[in-house]
Amino acid sequence: MMANKKKSLLSYILVAAFGLVLFYLGTDGFTAYTSEAARVNQLKDETPMFPEVTLEDHEGRVYPFSEFEGKYVFITFFYTMCGTVCPELEKNMAEVYDMLPEDVIEEDIQFLSISFDPERDTPEVLDTYRDWLDSDGETWRMARIPDQAELDELLDRFGVIVIPDEYGNFAHNSAFYLVNREGRLVEVMDYKKTEEAAETVMDILEGGGKK
Repeated sequence: MMANKKKSLLSYILVAAFGLVLFYLGTDGFTAYTSEAARVNQLKDETPMFPEVTLEDHEGRVYPFSEFEGKYVFITFFYTMCGTVCPELEKNMAEVYDMLPEDVIEEDIQFLSISFDPERDTPEVLDTYRDWLDSDGETWRMARIPDQAELDELLDRFGVIVIPDEYGNFAHNSAFYLVNREGRLVEVMDYKKTEEAAETVMDILEGGGKK
């Protein structure tokens, strides 16, 4: 009887240990409990470069992303017809913007909202959205990437999932993205945690931009 109990206990321990190993591997070392968290962790590990794309902003100005060379760029991905998460995403971006010191906004960082619906989000539409958000149009710009191949490459490289439906809407993930002065993605932040995002940006900038 005692031998059977020992065997049962040993079997239980082995099964539990095996399950723990599988959980560890499946959650990226216990740090990722969802596929989204795993995606963010992978991006932070890989720190991809922002690809060569041509932006067209709310004023109809056309330029490469290198327009912002020498500055950090705080980025969101959205579309103006979105009636769910995008308004909250962009309003929260405005909160982060307002939390940063004026000299940082002027000298060290560019805010950029990129539409993944370039067909409908024309410069005129983007300008209306910019006005609704009370963006100044310079230190915080709204833009689209007219070339679909360039847009797709950027979305893929930054792990932005965009799935169209039959009604002209998109299912998509949302976050704050921070690109460094050299054009490399260095941080992905929870868009609902605005104070934490502002603190993260300031920590990176005050640390001499080491990330």
